[in-house]
Amino acid sequence: MNLVCGDALQYYATWPVPTAIVSDGPYGVGMGKVKTWDPGAKCPPEWYEPHVEAWSKRASNQTTLWFWNTEINWARIHPIIEKHGWRYVSLNSWNKTKAMISGNVNTQTIRHFPIVTEVCAHYVRDVKVAGMPIQAWFNHEWRRTGLPLREANAACGVKNAATRKYLTLCHLWYFPPPDVFERLRAYANEHGNPKGRPYFDIDADAFKQDAKSKRKAHINQYRAKFNCPFGSTNVWDRIPLRDSERVKANGKAVHPNQKPIDLMCKIINASTDVGDVVWEPFGGLFTASLAAHRLGRMPCGAEINRGYYQHGVARFGQ
Repeated sequence: MNLVCGDALQYYATWPVPTAIVSDGPYGVGMGKVKTWDPGAKCPPEWYEPHVEAWSKRASNQTTLWFWNTEINWARIHPIIEKHGWRYVSLNSWNKTKAMISGNVNTQTIRHFPIVTEVCAHYVRDVKVAGMPIQAWFNHEWRRTGLPLREANAACGVKNAATRKYLTLCHLWYFPPPDVFERLRAYANEHGNPKGRPYFDIDADAFKQDAKSKRKAHINQYRAKFNCPFGSTNVWDRIPLRDSERVKANGKAVHPNQKPIDLMCKIINASTDVGDVVWEPFGGLFTASLAAHRLGRMPCGAEINRGYYQHGVARFGQ
């Protein structure tokens, strides 16, 4: 466990490579253009850029980024995240339900539906193979074979997933499972144009030397980890913290937006394994770090506000 009081920018280079990064930074108010606390200023999207750039330099192909924020501030920061080599996967919504609404809200006064959500955007690295994004590389490799696109479905043993998912160039693409990748690769090299062989060799030397089981592990190095229970969706119904989990001092909540530890456990479980490193650059009360610690991961976190830092670290001894 490595939790520090200070600016995360000073520590990224010393932390181990992360398998997951949980960013729960400023939501558009409370931070100035400088890296010090300024309660009266707003947070421009550019404030995040040096952090995103540093994450990109230290991340591996298996790293997942979970980016918490408001809908509008996430939308402003999204281009910066993409600019530095992250591929958008999906947008998850924390639905705090009607329990979030205080009293009788006059919608004729606020002029919009009451807002009871926050978002957590899911990103992975935009992995490059042979100088092109891996999504484009899959399509390119199959087309090199000279085989009809529809034949990829037969090669993979699926009805239409190969053409609709594995080889598409649209947003529906996802990396085929290792077993399916093996079938795609074998079929392409057996039936494709002999002049273009080998096909789908992400690392030609590794594929020549390694046994099939090792090749599968090698393939997994080119995609982020992900696993979640059947039935889970991108809408997380969970009332705000109002029980003993809420950190208080003198009867008042210490942090205005403390996350539930179960939501942090959800995303950490989905994107890491036991022993993996989890970064929490804007620790607050270190909820993600605490979740990682309880799940057998190695947390590395930073918090610039000494009061939050002290309360956050104290949670590990409870």
